[in-house]
Amino acid sequence: MDTEVEMTVNERYKYLRKMRERYQEVGRQQRGKLLDEMQVVTGMHRKSLLRLMHSRLVRQERKRERQKAYGVDVDEALQVIARSLDYPCAERLTPSLRALAEHLSKHGALQVSASVLQQLDKISVSTVERRLARLREDRARLSRRRSPSANSALQGVAMGRIPWDTQVPGHLETDTVHHCGPSASGEYAHTVQWVDVATGWNDRHATLGRSYTVMERAFDRLLDRLPFEVFEIHPDNGSEFFNHHMLLLEGEGDRRTFVTQSPVSQERQSLGRAVQCGLGAGLPGL
Repeated sequence: MDTEVEMTVNERYKYLRKMRERYQEVGRQQRGKLLDEMQVVTGMHRKSLLRLMHSRLVRQERKRERQKAYGVDVDEALQVIARSLDYPCAERLTPSLRALAEHLSKHGALQVSASVLQQLDKISVSTVERRLARLREDRARLSRRRSPSANSALQGVAMGRIPWDTQVPGHLETDTVHHCGPSASGEYAHTVQWVDVATGWNDRHATLGRSYTVMERAFDRLLDRLPFEVFEIHPDNGSEFFNHHMLLLEGEGDRRTFVTQSPVSQERQSLGRAVQCGLGAGLPGL
């Protein structure tokens, strides 16, 4: 039977209860035709269907619980792998579990045995989904933050979006990547990243913190290395970009740029994280 249309156990019992009402109302010849139909629909053996037609059609409780097929080692591996990819859905994560585990193990981020790798290779999507749901429940939740006050530096800044098919260089997307690990407290390193939409040209500059001084230095260095004229820069709404000092810098002298603010959706933020990971992979010093 085709697995794509195969019934679940509960669906099968529901169907058989409906068919039993018809089965009990007809004669011998019609019962044979109904059994043929049920055999095609459910994929069950004819004798099993006969036995069920003369039973209560109630699922029996399991007398002995099945032993756990996957232990704590698999849970720990799933947690590390899922966290490294920002918790994707089980359908996308499951086919790549073994390859990701081997990759993380190669770089010292995960320790897995051969038996765990075999289990990750055969674990089902539904099992991964259940275990990830439980692991997410065990994570400590952050307290709900109050709505932040409006940034006055955003007032008067034009809102726009760079067309994806723009052909002229100089329309830049910029963002900061935080290298803080699991905790964002204290001062830590950041990477200021610029990407040109038309050409794919990209450049990065490392900073310690996000103060006006270090951001000004990063912008100066990136502008010095830029191989074309800047028409506009699209940052997110972070205060490291939108403050009165940076707005003065971005309008200085012959380096006048048109800083615009794009409405950023959650889907776009997730895509941005993925692009940053792809651009940073394999680059020296990042």
